[in-house]
Amino acid sequence: MSSFKGRALDLERLDRQLGLATRGMGSTRGQAVIMTGRRRVGKSRLAQEFCDRSGLPYVVFQATRGRNPEAERADFAAALTQSPLPGTELLAGLQAGDWNQALRSLAAALPDDSPSIVVIDEVPWLLEQDREFEGALQTVWDRHLSAKPALLILVGSDISVMEALQSYDRPFFGRATKMAVHPLHLADVQTATGLGPAEAVDALLITGGFPEIVQSWPAGMPRTGFLAEAVANPLSPLLVAGELSLLGEFPEASHARAVLEAVGSGERTFSTIAARAGGAGDLPSGVLTPLLSMLLDKRVLAADLPLSAKPDRKNKRYRIADPYLRFWLALLRRGLPLIERGRGDLALDRIERGWSSWRGRAVEPIVRESLLRLLPSETWPETEAVGGWWNRQNNPEIDLVGADREPVAGQVHFLGSVKWLDNRPFDRHDYDALVRDVLAVPGADADTPLVAVSRCGTADGLPLAAHWGPEDLVRAWR
Repeated sequence: MSSFKGRALDLERLDRQLGLATRGMGSTRGQAVIMTGRRRVGKSRLAQEFCDRSGLPYVVFQATRGRNPEAERADFAAALTQSPLPGTELLAGLQAGDWNQALRSLAAALPDDSPSIVVIDEVPWLLEQDREFEGALQTVWDRHLSAKPALLILVGSDISVMEALQSYDRPFFGRATKMAVHPLHLADVQTATGLGPAEAVDALLITGGFPEIVQSWPAGMPRTGFLAEAVANPLSPLLVAGELSLLGEFPEASHARAVLEAVGSGERTFSTIAARAGGAGDLPSGVLTPLLSMLLDKRVLAADLPLSAKPDRKNKRYRIADPYLRFWLALLRRGLPLIERGRGDLALDRIERGWSSWRGRAVEPIVRESLLRLLPSETWPETEAVGGWWNRQNNPEIDLVGADREPVAGQVHFLGSVKWLDNRPFDRHDYDALVRDVLAVPGADADTPLVAVSRCGTADGLPLAAHWGPEDLVRAWR
């Protein structure tokens, strides 16, 4: 019995594309999907589950990094002949001299009058091995594959490479629908872990919604129990997935890895990242600028600008994009040598000491993303953007700014604060601090509504325009 959970929307999207191919309702009979997403997010598992549930003949081929193109094509031919596709008996003894020939043999194996599915996984590695693959794919698609009632799913973890596949100057442009596979969202994590809403937010911050880590969380187990079990086992998914996903893309000695570790340790500005990542001296601007661009393109880093009625494009703040990698770099990485020596207890102490202050900032992007799903609302019918605001000195910093658009607001609709503590509500002290800082934000005034997001509710009698708690954040993803 399958242990596959969640992903209902992703399965539905794939089913819709298969339906277009089955009914012949697209601009071509065949349909192609380019499926992207960070490494270890569950793309291959999703594609396999979709094939299994479809009940249709299918073939799945996974490329191998750095492989000889000839050996790769031989493997592709073997995957075809071993698949349940009806035309495979025509391919016995096939030796494809190039990708054009290999993909034509795929077209020959696909039925003409009934639907089927083709999955080609790790496409960036095929592009890396053989420059001819992309052009061959376009040629065979246009001449043969697109006439079949088939769904072709091209899967890849290098997001920048997969997006480039669809750019207007590339052979396959305009022939495929793009589909991004994200980690499990907050409501899926709550369902999988059986935790209450506040505890599910913690679980999302720790696991990042990565399926293999979420599935290792015993139902109903509190955060401290899960972490204690994980640090007692050097092979636990929580410890291993971070290193595997980083090493897959960024070798340990690389400048990119140093930049990620600098941001993961809490550095947010260009100058502080340069100082931390450079070692003995600052990393030169000519090295750091393209590195940051590359990490942003790969969606490993995210960059935030202050949201207000006044443009401030130079005041950028960087962060690790996914919560799990942020947690791993900030609180787990340095404890790995202790864990390997059997002293997971010391690593756990370190995590607990840093947890509350780390969580306070790490939860903010999840809060903003969740509020964006709850807005616009009756109270704020025109609120289309939720961000934060800060000045060069980070004094003050406003956690929440609701506005009509970003990065420069036409109108600021509300300002707010996030307080995510285990045993203290948003209180009068927090409210007074927010009131004091309001006038620093361009576009806000003394009448701008104030809001709060709090793990433990709010003190009585505060004149807030709205308050959201953990239940509301989970509801946003239902």
